[in-house]
Amino acid sequence: MEQPFLPILLGSDMNAYGMARAFYEAYGLKPLILGRSHLTATQDSRILHFQEIRNLNQQDVFVPALEKIARQYPDKKLLLLACGDDYAKLIIKNKQELEKYFTVPYIDESLMDQILLKENFYKMCEKYNFKYPGTTTVTAENYEEFTPPFEYPIILKASNSVAYWACSFPGKKKVFVAHDEAEKTAILKAIYASTYQDTMIVQEFIPGDDSYMRVLNAYVGKDGKVKLMCLGNPILEEHSPDGIGSYAAIITTHDEKLMDKVRHFLEDIGYTGFANFDMKYDARDGEYKLFEINLRNGRSSYFVTAAGYNLMKYVADDRMLNIKQELTYANNKHLWMIIPKGVLFKYASNEKMKIEAKSLIRQGKWTNSLFYKEDMNLRRWVKITLNNLNYYRKYKKYFNKKGLEE
Repeated sequence: MEQPFLPILLGSDMNAYGMARAFYEAYGLKPLILGRSHLTATQDSRILHFQEIRNLNQQDVFVPALEKIARQYPDKKLLLLACGDDYAKLIIKNKQELEKYFTVPYIDESLMDQILLKENFYKMCEKYNFKYPGTTTVTAENYEEFTPPFEYPIILKASNSVAYWACSFPGKKKVFVAHDEAEKTAILKAIYASTYQDTMIVQEFIPGDDSYMRVLNAYVGKDGKVKLMCLGNPILEEHSPDGIGSYAAIITTHDEKLMDKVRHFLEDIGYTGFANFDMKYDARDGEYKLFEINLRNGRSSYFVTAAGYNLMKYVADDRMLNIKQELTYANNKHLWMIIPKGVLFKYASNEKMKIEAKSLIRQGKWTNSLFYKEDMNLRRWVKITLNNLNYYRKYKKYFNKKGLEE
C-alpha cells in the first residue's frame, strides 16, 4: 500500500512506540524512527522502521542527519515529530531550516523561551491564573547558606535537564525529596560535586499520593484552535531513580472547567501542535497546581489513543491530509498502563481508583501500549514480558508508601 505521507519520529522509547502504534492503527502506515540507540520498546517490531543515528541530540549532528534522511524520500510528504524534550527543543531551534524538508507542527523559539524558562513560565501562570507550587532556585554559589522559604519536605530538581543527564554522582535521581535541612544539604553537596553546576529548582511538596496527579494532553491545529484535549488521572507513577515522575498507570477522566481554562491559555498565546501539562491536585485549597508544560505529547500519551481518540490522527489529518476538525474534550473511561496488574494493585494506594481499574479491566477497557497483538512475535513478546516483569523488582526496591521517595 502506498503511504500518503511518512511520519518521522525522533526517539526510540515507549512514547515512540505508542506514537508508531497510533499511526499504524489510524492509517496502516509504518513510521521511520530515528534514535541514538535502539530501546526495547521499539525492538523486533513490524509496525515501524528504525535507524540509529549516533549523537542525534547534538546540534551539529541534528540538522545534517535529518537533511540526509529527507533526501532519501524526495517525493514523500514528511511529518517530523519528537518523542522527548531534547528533540522537541532541537526541532524548534532549527525549525526554519527543517521546514524546507518536513512538516514541523511546533511553536517558534521565542514562544518556547517564554514557556520553558521557569521564571517566564511562572509569569505566564500568574497572567492566566494558574496556580503553581511555591518555587525558588538555588545555585552552586549559594547552596551552602540556602534556606528554603517553605516547610519541609521540599522537592529538588535540575533546571537544566540536558546538563543534568550528562553528569553522574552516587545516588543520582531525576527528582529528590528532602525531609529536613541535613538531607537538603547532603543532596545539594552531592549534585554540585559533579559536573552539574547550573541552577537547581526547589519546590514545596504538595501532599497526596500519585493519584493526586493529573496529566493533560492537547493538540492545537494549524489554525491556532484546540482540536483535542484529554485529561488523565494517574493511579501510580514509576518510583525508580530514573523513572520518578513518569506515569505507570492512568485512568482517563474529565474536567470541563480545567479544559476550558487550558484551551483559552493555549489559543491566547498562539500555541500550535502538541502540549502536555503535568499538575497536582492540592487538597489544602482545592486547586490544581501546575508543574510544567511539555512542548510535545507526553511519554504516557498513548492513554489518549487507547481511550478512543487517536492522537496521531489529529496531527496527521490536520497537517498532512487537510481534514477539518472540531473541538473534542475526551470523555471515555479507559485504563492505560505499562506495568503488570499485580504491581498496580499492590502499590497503588487510592482504593476507589483501584476498584474502578478492576472494573475497567473486567469490561476489557484497558491497554498496555507495548503489548500490541498485531505486532507480536516470539522475540518481541519475550523482551517486553521480561521488561514488564522487571517492574516487580523495581517497585519492591524503590517504592515507599508515604508517597515520598526514600
